[in-house]
Amino acid sequence: MEGHRLGVCAAAALLPEECVCTQPREKKSVREKNELNREEPSGVGGPQCERYVLDSRGSLVERRAVVARERLILGHCLVLSVLVVRTSPKDVKEIFSLLKDSASEVSDNNATVKLQITFSLLFTLVIAFVSDGLSTVPDKASVLSSNASFRREFHELVIAAGNDPIVDGFTGVIRLAWLVHLMLIQDGIVARETISSGSSDETGYLSQCLEVIFSHNVFQFLLDKVLRTAAYQNEDEDMIYMYNAYLHKLITCFLSNPLARDKIKESKEWTMNMLSAYRVVGPHEFSQDSSTTSRGTEMSPSPFNSILDFVSEIYKKEPELLSGNDVLWTFVNFAGEDHTNFQTLVAFLNMLSTLASSQEGASKVYDLLQGKAFRSIGWSTLFECLTIYDDKFKQSVQTAGSMLPEIQEGDAKALVAYLNVLKKGALRNAIVTFIRVSPVLKDSIWTYLEQYDLPVVVGPDVQSNPQSMASQVYDMQFELNEIEARREQYPSTISFLNLINALIAEERDLSDRGRRFIGIFRFIYDHVFGPFPQRAYADPCEKWQLVVASLQHFHMILNMYDIKEEDFDGVVDQSRLSTAKETSPIQFQLPVLELLKDFMSGKTVFRNIMGILLQGVNSVIAERSSQIYGQLLEKAVQLSLEIILLVFGKDLLLSDYWRPLYQPLDVILSHDHNQIVALLEYVRYDFQPKVQQSSIRIMSILSTRMIGLVQLLLKSNAGNSLIEDYAACLELRSEESQTIDNNNDDPGILILKLLIENISRPAPNITHLLLKFDLDMPVERTVLQPKFYYSCLKVILDILDKLLKPDANALLHEFGFQLLYELCVDPLTCVPMMDLLSNKKYQFFIKHLDTLGIAPLPKRNSNQPLRISSLHQRAWLLKLLAVELHTGEVSSSKHREACQTILSHFFGQGIAEAGGHQTMSPFPFEDTSETVSKSQVLELLEVIQFRCPDATTKLSSIVSSMKYDLMAEEILGNPGNSGKGGVYYYSERGDRLIDLASFHDKLWQTYNSAHLQGSNVGNEVELNDVKEIIQQLLRWGWKHNKNLEEQAAQLHMLTAWSQVVEVSTSRRLAMLENRSDILFQVLDASLSASASPDCSLKMAFILSQVALTCMAKLRDERFLFPGSLSSDNITCLDLIVVKQLSNGACLTILFKLIMAILRNESSEALRRRQYALLLSYFQYCQNVVDPDVPTTVLQFLLLSEQDNEYIDLPKIDREQAELAHANISTLRKEAQSILDLVIKDATHGSEPGKTISLYVIDALICIDHERYFLGQLQSRGFLRSCFTGIANVSSQDGGLSLDSLQRACTFEAELALLLRISHKYGKSGAQVLFSMGLLQHLASGRAINLQGGVRWVETRLRRDVAVDVDRQRLVVTPVLRLVYSLTSLVDTSDYLEVKNKIVREVIDFVKGHQSFFDHILRLDVVEADELRLEQINLVVGILSKVWPYEESDEYGFVQGLFGMMHGLFSRDSKVPNFVGSIVSSENQRNSELQMYKLCFNLSSYLYFLVTKKSLRLQFSEAVLGYPSSIELQQPTLNLLNTLLASVTSALERASEEKSLLLNKIRDINEMSRQQVDEIINMCVREDTLSSSDNIQKRRYIAMVEMCRVVAGRDQLILLLLPLAEHVLNIILIHLQECSDSNLVTKTTTYSAKHDPKQDIALLCGKLVPNLERLEVLSEDKVGHNLKVFKRLTTSAKEIAIQKLIL
Repeated sequence: MEGHRLGVCAAAALLPEECVCTQPREKKSVREKNELNREEPSGVGGPQCERYVLDSRGSLVERRAVVARERLILGHCLVLSVLVVRTSPKDVKEIFSLLKDSASEVSDNNATVKLQITFSLLFTLVIAFVSDGLSTVPDKASVLSSNASFRREFHELVIAAGNDPIVDGFTGVIRLAWLVHLMLIQDGIVARETISSGSSDETGYLSQCLEVIFSHNVFQFLLDKVLRTAAYQNEDEDMIYMYNAYLHKLITCFLSNPLARDKIKESKEWTMNMLSAYRVVGPHEFSQDSSTTSRGTEMSPSPFNSILDFVSEIYKKEPELLSGNDVLWTFVNFAGEDHTNFQTLVAFLNMLSTLASSQEGASKVYDLLQGKAFRSIGWSTLFECLTIYDDKFKQSVQTAGSMLPEIQEGDAKALVAYLNVLKKGALRNAIVTFIRVSPVLKDSIWTYLEQYDLPVVVGPDVQSNPQSMASQVYDMQFELNEIEARREQYPSTISFLNLINALIAEERDLSDRGRRFIGIFRFIYDHVFGPFPQRAYADPCEKWQLVVASLQHFHMILNMYDIKEEDFDGVVDQSRLSTAKETSPIQFQLPVLELLKDFMSGKTVFRNIMGILLQGVNSVIAERSSQIYGQLLEKAVQLSLEIILLVFGKDLLLSDYWRPLYQPLDVILSHDHNQIVALLEYVRYDFQPKVQQSSIRIMSILSTRMIGLVQLLLKSNAGNSLIEDYAACLELRSEESQTIDNNNDDPGILILKLLIENISRPAPNITHLLLKFDLDMPVERTVLQPKFYYSCLKVILDILDKLLKPDANALLHEFGFQLLYELCVDPLTCVPMMDLLSNKKYQFFIKHLDTLGIAPLPKRNSNQPLRISSLHQRAWLLKLLAVELHTGEVSSSKHREACQTILSHFFGQGIAEAGGHQTMSPFPFEDTSETVSKSQVLELLEVIQFRCPDATTKLSSIVSSMKYDLMAEEILGNPGNSGKGGVYYYSERGDRLIDLASFHDKLWQTYNSAHLQGSNVGNEVELNDVKEIIQQLLRWGWKHNKNLEEQAAQLHMLTAWSQVVEVSTSRRLAMLENRSDILFQVLDASLSASASPDCSLKMAFILSQVALTCMAKLRDERFLFPGSLSSDNITCLDLIVVKQLSNGACLTILFKLIMAILRNESSEALRRRQYALLLSYFQYCQNVVDPDVPTTVLQFLLLSEQDNEYIDLPKIDREQAELAHANISTLRKEAQSILDLVIKDATHGSEPGKTISLYVIDALICIDHERYFLGQLQSRGFLRSCFTGIANVSSQDGGLSLDSLQRACTFEAELALLLRISHKYGKSGAQVLFSMGLLQHLASGRAINLQGGVRWVETRLRRDVAVDVDRQRLVVTPVLRLVYSLTSLVDTSDYLEVKNKIVREVIDFVKGHQSFFDHILRLDVVEADELRLEQINLVVGILSKVWPYEESDEYGFVQGLFGMMHGLFSRDSKVPNFVGSIVSSENQRNSELQMYKLCFNLSSYLYFLVTKKSLRLQFSEAVLGYPSSIELQQPTLNLLNTLLASVTSALERASEEKSLLLNKIRDINEMSRQQVDEIINMCVREDTLSSSDNIQKRRYIAMVEMCRVVAGRDQLILLLLPLAEHVLNIILIHLQECSDSNLVTKTTTYSAKHDPKQDIALLCGKLVPNLERLEVLSEDKVGHNLKVFKRLTTSAKEIAIQKLIL
């Protein structure tokens, strides 16, 4: 409530004048009166009212307390309103009436709050009268003085006597204020009122008031009932200061008036006459307190004495008000004259002791007592008196049997009063002020203290040695235990401890680790703090002063000295010792270790501190408000909690080494759960934020150390109260208007950090407890209801809902958003939290997009911290949106609506709709970005697009201009300065910032050490120069920190923005219409931003990633289901791209991408993303039609449809060609710069950089129709460098040894580039590569001699089998592809040119890799996977092209090829019936295609041998005259006939599948859903459907998948037809050449019993059925012209029939 009250008061103080005028003040006074009426005699608001009410937390509180607190708030508002507007006469009367009513209650019930309410009313009138009187000027009269009737009426009210002494006392104070008011306005009244009666009336008022004031001694009432009460001293500090300030003005005005001075003089004279001069007291009375000595014998204080005490009390707390107060010092001079009794003398000296508390006051007091201002008061009087009594005591001691001389009471009290000015404690306190002047002066004070002050003797306990009593020394221990303890007063010990603490606090040499202070530590430990609970205290304030001083000492010890490794040893051995008083000699003890031992074993200090804290927070709050020592008790509690935190910071360093004698502090605390609860409940203490902060920090530590903390709190019934206390603390913090400089001292931030840190800890944790998750069930099943339960969650949601006071609460808002984000990504809390935030009641996800999200950022120059926090707030908000979009369950209507709302707000509205459906067009749509209003996604991006703050004013420029070398760069660059005690620290956001205080200290240390080494002490001018330089460096450091934080915040928000964009485009894009347009806008904006000079490198990287995602989604979007069609029917038009960007939009993307690539500040990592984007763009521009739909299929569908007159395919092709030409033209403009970068990365970059750069060059070659880029690569020598890189591939033991898989990827990219050149430019490209010596470089690199390649089967079960397969894929296969591409040049060579260079080099390459080729040929084709099948095809293809030119077969390749023919040609394809299964499986189709490719290559090789090298085959194996196992076993014609039968079956099956699928595609709209699903399940490669997809989408997917299968079947048909032609031609050649006389080749030998005619007949008999099947193939089903093919088939059939007839 205190914080709330301060907030209200501060708000009232800031109200404008028109708001705090007479009418509002009247309402306040009426409200006060109403509040009084709410408390009827029963104190519960009326007979029918409940005694308790619910507060904002939902807790029951006493109605009386609520009423009192509200009245106090209103009272403070009244006080503050008087400072703004003058008070009217009516207000004065109302408030005076309220004051008397309130004072009457105080007389009945002396409650603290009631007193404070009364004080607020009292000082409202005091301030009103004083301020109104002081504001009187000649041309502007006082508001109150202008009304003569009011003066008369109010004077009568004030003068009237009352029956209640308390009410009359407060009325007397008003009389005093009224008197001062009349004094201030007297001159103005006299000037205005000409009638003499008016003037005489005012004079009468003054005289009458003076008489009543002095007769009732109002000053003593103010002292006893106001200023010295606990209610006053425990009021808010700002209010106390205000009260004292106006009391200062009151007494100053009073003392400046002649009438008042005359009255004071009269009172002084009367006091001198009435009081006796002296009274004799015995020596035993001298040692007692002056107040108790004459108890019951003194008269009531005189007004004069009371005035002296009143002045002392005013300036005791506010000594700065003494400055320039000439009126007061005039009064001092007057009051010090002619004292004839000790009472007035003592009062005067006490006033002087107070006035001497400031520097100016001490100087004047000293001069007064030193000079001749007073006849009977001065230092000489003091010393004369001491000399007289010294002589008397000496005479008495020297005379045997004489009594000690009696001391007069007056002398005794006067002596004490003098000593109060120069008392020992005061002297020590004065010395404290000089300690910080310089280290030299501090050392001098240490020296003088050790010489002249009481020593500290610490040794064995005196009780253990009776003889030590005789040699007792008078030290601090003796004075404490024997002198002060008996008097129950401890001023000497208190002042001694304060002086010692001040000296130790300034120590900078920590090398001895406190050993020199061990005596002081033991004195405080054993004699001050240890027994303090058992001591008696005359003044309870002194008890807590002792406690505070002791705790400050312990706090310094723990804070100054760290733990070192040497402390780990020496304790365990001592645990074996028998119990003794001392575990180690005192000279070997370290204070910090002794304290830690105490806490880690639960000894004296720990018990006493916990005794302080175990009073409980409620008890401390009550005493803080009602007792004089309340602030001291508060300080003791604060220090106790901070000491516990310091111990927590060190105990774990020692506990592992000191066990089992010493345990961590949390273990010691857990012995009594009440201790833990007591520590944590101090979060309720709202008088002192530091107490709350310490309690929150302790909670944070205990939550990490104690797993069962939540269960402990619930078991102790403290859980609910802690939930409310933390929520109240957070709520009060959010209502404050003042910015907290140090974020670590912000209780709100500490609570939010506590919640964030505990989210991931085992459930149930503190976060679950404080946010009111249901702990009686699994946390993830909680249904959060913050509107019904008061908790931190409710407060946080309210804070974020309103976002009030952004300056003061910026970090609170930021961490609030972060907490919600962390809750939404935690596995346990995500579901309850997401359900809550997606609720329509909150609309949390989109609430702030229109306000916080796109609002202008605060200016850097005016409020950079708020600017930084605002960026972070937006970042966490965007991350929350990304989480909902990513994880929101679309099946839930709540989350689906939330996602749709987020997307609609984030991306805005799409393009116009027609008839309720999205407008479709078969042509690329025009660029509509100009017609669509800017969406929030672009506005948010604009928020982040600002020039990064200049993080550097470079330090070197400052250092270079410095006159003195302070090694600033070395200090900041030293890695050792990053840890504890270094110049860097990590902020609450994780930013690494410069610790300016540590940086400042190290700069001075550098300067001082340099001068000390040079024995040169700088003069004043030099020191001032150094100070200025250090200040300049500190200003640079502050700016560096803020700029660094702003850069991090900017990057954070951009990262969050990118997450929303990428999640939306990846997972939720289907929810949006106009998707391509949205993607283009984001892509365009991202590229523009990344190319901007204001964009940093890190930002460009993120923007490039977003652009890459958008480009990829644009590619996918073209061929996705179009959605929103007008009917459920699907046509071939749907297979044509309808969402292709216009050429203008595409060129815009390309141009901005080029600008982004060529930006000044770049890096290889950024360019890798940009290169990937460029490749994706090229792919987007290449395909207009879905690549899964072959052109032949599309043409068939277009011809089969009737309503296709508006389909202009030539136009689409023409536009596509124009785009390709425009792309080339755009690239050519910046070709040199682009190639410079790409070639640089491809040559000198990292392996990933080289790889993607090579693919970019590959893409450029792919679109290079004019050989421009090829020429550039050749002229720049890049191709030569690629060859060199290939040749330099390291090899070991005949095999390739790659440094990493990345190097293999680079190698593959190099080969792919060369292969692209060969394919793109055809034989001319291959000729370029061959002429540059590609084969020689490949051979020298021995790229395919991988050990894994040779022993692939053996490595299947090895761990590195995956790596081996990757090497096969990345290295071996590309090399074979490249070599195979070069064999295209073989076809151009003359067969007779056996020594052709191309053939020779390829053959040499094959011979150089014999083992590999031989290994591949020996592989089992049936068991080979896809990768191996491709390698087999490539090897066979290479050999089939060049090996026929090789005369000898010493390498065995011919036999290998023949053996493979035997294996493949005789293989009967067991393909299931198509009609039964509708379509063959995907894997089976791929396998079949690869097998027939291999058969085609083998048949090509065989056809070459038959046609070019006159090889003739036998009809069957039976005709051979040698065993079939002989090495060279050629294929037979029967084997070829078997192959032809297999090919014929495959052709029939493929054509039938193709025809049937085309018919099904044409009839797709007539199929039922079940039929469509069957087709999808059999055709589709993966599950792409969901149960919610409609028939329209299902038909589209089925149509595309069937087109893809048709394309595969068509590819197989195109392969089978030439394969069949090869087989038919070989058989036809043999049939044509065979005759009765010559049936065999010259190389064949038949067995004697064999009949060749029979073999021919058998062959022809098997051949004719196959030929007949081929003849009846339908061109409609096959889809190709079969005229030539059927002519060949007919010829072969005719000859076969002829052979059968013969």
